[in-house]
Amino acid sequence: MATIKDIAKTVGVSCTTVSNVIHGKPGRVSAETIIKINKAIEDLNYVPNMSARSLVSNSSKVIGVINHIVTTRDKNFMEDPFHSIFIGAIESTLRENGYYLMLRTVETSQDLNFFLRNWNVDGLILTGIYEDDFYDVLTKLNIPVVLIDSYVSNPNICNVSLEDFNGGYLATKYLIDHGHRSIAFASPFIKYKGVVSERFDGYKKALSEANIEFNKDLVFEQELDTPTAIALGKSLAKRNDFTAIFSTADILAAGIITGLKQAGKKVPDDISIIGFDDINLCNLISPALTTIHQDAHLKGKLSVNYIIDKLENKPIHQRETILPVRVVERDSVMSIS
Repeated sequence: MATIKDIAKTVGVSCTTVSNVIHGKPGRVSAETIIKINKAIEDLNYVPNMSARSLVSNSSKVIGVINHIVTTRDKNFMEDPFHSIFIGAIESTLRENGYYLMLRTVETSQDLNFFLRNWNVDGLILTGIYEDDFYDVLTKLNIPVVLIDSYVSNPNICNVSLEDFNGGYLATKYLIDHGHRSIAFASPFIKYKGVVSERFDGYKKALSEANIEFNKDLVFEQELDTPTAIALGKSLAKRNDFTAIFSTADILAAGIITGLKQAGKKVPDDISIIGFDDINLCNLISPALTTIHQDAHLKGKLSVNYIIDKLENKPIHQRETILPVRVVERDSVMSIS
């Protein structure tokens, strides 16, 4: 593998001159010499040592994406296609800006400190953040931090979030407008001041407006994985105290539909269901899933834009972006009298 020394010998200049050109600091190096150095780089197939460049520039060009979950309970968050779209958008936007992605699931604040001690990342994008000791670590960092779907507030931290309350409200109101008055709520575990709790509050608000009494027996919380979702669908098929389900994630809704079908129930003839996210899966299952749309790709892109702006010392006039939601009608909800 070619080195800076090899390039310097080929061109007939010092290693310092080659290094300055490689790092975009040509100084008084002539245009002719720069051309010769770049040609030698190409001819010798020189590949920069990123670790060495990191030491010189004090920048690793690596952005860490941290998923904060309890791994023994929340399973693999990449099982949800929504996260695949979101992470894909982050990676492509970072790549366009000359940065690299490091993806890591971290469970405790101690794990986060260990990660930060061992990896020189230029910035962090984090999901699943609440006001706890994990969050306390973030407030002490001197690198750009962007939170995703977080309901904590800090003037030094940017946040890209969603109209979660409105999404829960719209989903439930849509079912009510189609004649349903006994509506089940299915979700991952509800955490205080989190995405699911906001959607849950929106659900309850829509019920209250329609003078429908909230029934805690129609709330179903469980792990967000396919086998558990299918099992929930089979369990729900045995009940007759609701006509519709609001699922706070499309992947959960798809599993419930599968479970309902395996238990002999038809969607939407027997039970209607509406999801949340509007992932591609909505059009692949039968019936196609009515859902609440959010733009996962835009959410990933905006989070990177915040990081890049902070690294380039650009002024940030708005530290929080709240993306809109809307209902996307398909075939999984039936009107009833």
